[in-house]
Formats: sequence, structure tokens, C-alpha cells
Amino acid sequence: MDFNKDLDNTDYGSYDQETDPNKKMKIATIALAAVAVVLAGFLAYIWWQKSTLINDLNIEKEELTAQMIDLQNDYATLSSDYDSINSQLDSSREEVSQLIERIKRTEATNRSMIRKYEKELGTLRSIMRNYIVQIDSLNTLNKKLTADAAKARREAAESRRQSEELSREVQSLSSQVAVGAVIKARGIRLEAYNGSDKLTDRSSRVKKMIVSLALVENDLAKAGPVRVYVRVKDPNGILLTNSTQRTFSVAGGEPMICSASREVDYQGKEVEMGIYINEIPSFEKGIYTVEVYTEQSKLGEAELMLR
Repeated sequence: MDFNKDLDNTDYGSYDQETDPNKKMKIATIALAAVAVVLAGFLAYIWWQKSTLINDLNIEKEELTAQMIDLQNDYATLSSDYDSINSQLDSSREEVSQLIERIKRTEATNRSMIRKYEKELGTLRSIMRNYIVQIDSLNTLNKKLTADAAKARREAAESRRQSEELSREVQSLSSQVAVGAVIKARGIRLEAYNGSDKLTDRSSRVKKMIVSLALVENDLAKAGPVRVYVRVKDPNGILLTNSTQRTFSVAGGEPMICSASREVDYQGKEVEMGIYINEIPSFEKGIYTVEVYTEQSKLGEAELMLR
């Protein structure tokens, strides 16, 4: 029997049996440590991702809130001259304010609500753009209407001015025609006659007086009968009257008494005429005056000196 061979076999077998469990434990420990490290890394990665996501969601919420506040400020700057639009604007402003409050109360991780608020933000922006378009259109229309109204007022004022000017011209022409249509006279004379129908200037011989004149030609004057009135006053200013006296007025003025009158047919051509002053008991010395009228105007006057 080989002693050395037996000794070697006995020693090696004893050594393997003693060290094998320790080796397995060490390997298991190392494996568990590796798994723990990997698991810890994975958990750290998951935590980091979650933290990053939450941070991103908070930033997104803050941006959404800032956009809503900007929209609120934009709504605050809108104004209109129309009550119906102002009422709608007030309603939209209130809706924006309430939405801001809801966003602030909502957790950033509530993705469904955040997305809902984003859609409402888009809707409110679209509504605001419509308001801007409406207000601009109404302002443009209002400016046009204002300009049209101003133009119409200017045209109306110009029309009134032209009408007034035309009215003044017509009135002026009418006045000119009226003035031109007034019958005038020439050659007015007051003469005294004696009993032999001869001219005299001696008061003691005068039996009657005659007022002579001619109605001048006037194509504008109305044709037809025209009555001429005379008022003869003695040197004392007393009106001479007789049975032929009558009352008349000139152009609607105060009534006057005439010494005598005569009606003639006037056709726009010159008419010579004489009006007698009869039935006067006596005549004094001095200056006699005569005034001649139609119902349109005073034709003139003349004097006579009696000795």
C-alpha cells in the first residue's frame, strides 16, 4: 500500500468539504448585493422620473395659469360702445376668473382636468378673437356711419344755406318786382281856377282847385282800375273836404281822409288825369299843399301860393 497516496487523498477530500459552504454563501451574498444595487438604481431612476414628471406638470400648470392671467388681462382691455357686447364681455371675464381659480385648486398631476382647462383656454381665446372682430367691425361701421352722418349734416346745412340764399334771392326779386310794380306819377301840380275856368293865384277869385298828374307807364304794374286820392291842406294845415271825401289807407296803414279821389282804368300805359276840389266856401291867402296817393303808395306832393 502506498502511504503517500493515501495521505494525499485523505487531505484533499477533507479540505473541499470544509470550504464549499462558505464559498456558496459568499457567492450568494455577492449576488444579493448586486441585485440590491440594481434594484436601488432602478428605484432611484423611477423616483427621478416621477420627480421630473411632477416638476414638468407643475411647470405646465404654472404656464397654463400664466396664459389664463394674460387672457384675463386681454379681456380687461376690451371695451365697446354697445351694451349687448359689454354684457357678453362681462360674462366671459367672469368665466376666465373662475377658470383661473379652478386651475389653482387642481393638482398638477390631474392630467385630465389640466387638459380640460387647456381646451377651455383655447375656447375663451377663440371667443375673445370673435369679440375683437365684432368690436372692430362695429367701430368701423360706427366711424362710417358717423362720417356719413357728418357728411349728411354738412350737405343738409349746405342745402339749407342754398335754400335760404335762394329764398332771400326770391324775396329780394319779389321785393324788387313788388317795388317795380308800384304805380308812380309825374307832373303833379295843384292849380286854382276862377269862375270862368281860368287859372288864378288870387285867393278871393278862386272857385275850385284841380290836382293834375300823369300815372307813368309800368309793364310790371297790375292792370285794372286804380283810384287816386288827394289830400289838400290850407295854409293853416287844415284838410279841405267836401261831399266827395272818403277814407282810404296806404299798404294797410292807418286810415286817412281824402279831399277828393278819382278812379281810372290803368293798363300799364301812361294815363293823364285831373282831380277837382269843389264845394269849398272860400280860400285864404297862403301856401296850399297837396299829397297824392294810391292804395299802394304815396305818389308825391305839390304846393300852390295864393295871394
